[in-house]
Order: sequence, then C-alpha cells, then structure tokens
Amino acid sequence: MSMLQEFKTFALKGNVMDLAVGVIIGAAFGKIVDSVVKDLIMPVVGAMFGGLDFSNHFIRLAAIPPTFKGNPESYADLTKAGVAVLGYGSFITALLNFIILAFIIFVMVKQVNRLRKEPPPAPPAPTPEDILLLREIRDSLKK
Repeated sequence: MSMLQEFKTFALKGNVMDLAVGVIIGAAFGKIVDSVVKDLIMPVVGAMFGGLDFSNHFIRLAAIPPTFKGNPESYADLTKAGVAVLGYGSFITALLNFIILAFIIFVMVKQVNRLRKEPPPAPPAPTPEDILLLREIRDSLKK
C-alpha cells in the first residue's frame, strides 16, 4: 500500500474526523470561556479585592534605557521597550484564569453528565418456555 493511500485511510477514519471537529469546536469554545473569565468574572474578582489588577505587578530586573518613552510603572510599556522584568502579576492572573476556567468546565461537564442520565435498564426478558420445562425436568430428577 502506498504511503499516500495509507495516509488517506488514516485521515478519513471516523476517529480522526471526530477529533478534528472536537479541536475546532474546542478552540471556539475556548474563546467563549476566555471571554467569560476575562470580561465577566475577573472584573468581579478585581472589585472584590478593591480594584486590584494583578497583571501590572512586576519586578524590574534591568535599568530603563535612556530612550524609554512610556510609563515606568507599566508592565506592558516596559516589556514593549525590551526591559527585563519579572512579571509575577501576569502569572497570578493566568493562574486565576486557569482555576476559574477549570471550575467552569467542571460545572459544565457535571451538568451535561446529569442531563445525559442513562435510561434505567430494561426488565429482564421472560424466561423462554423450553428453559422452564428443562428446569422442571432437572428438579424432578433431583428428587
């Protein structure tokens, strides 16, 4: 079998196509959840902590160049200018985003599983008449 034929067989298997669809939907869903975290939840978290924005917390590791034209207290301005900074605030923000995202996904999966309850098992089929007759014969022979 030629390599092209093998690839075609592999690529057109149902599992590969399902995976591709899952990745595409997952990417779109990721954008939605990212927006929920960034635009809806993080402002509430920031308001609970007095408007604290973790993303602008950093430690400057190098001197600011003399040609720097920006806010020396801005993480974005410093990184854009190429100044070495340890952005622990961005890490904390990313970590909080991950925890919130993981919790949202957990709740959603739990709800989907609750909605997908399996139907109760069907009652067992009645025992066929020939089996009943054979059992009766067996029991009478035991006596």
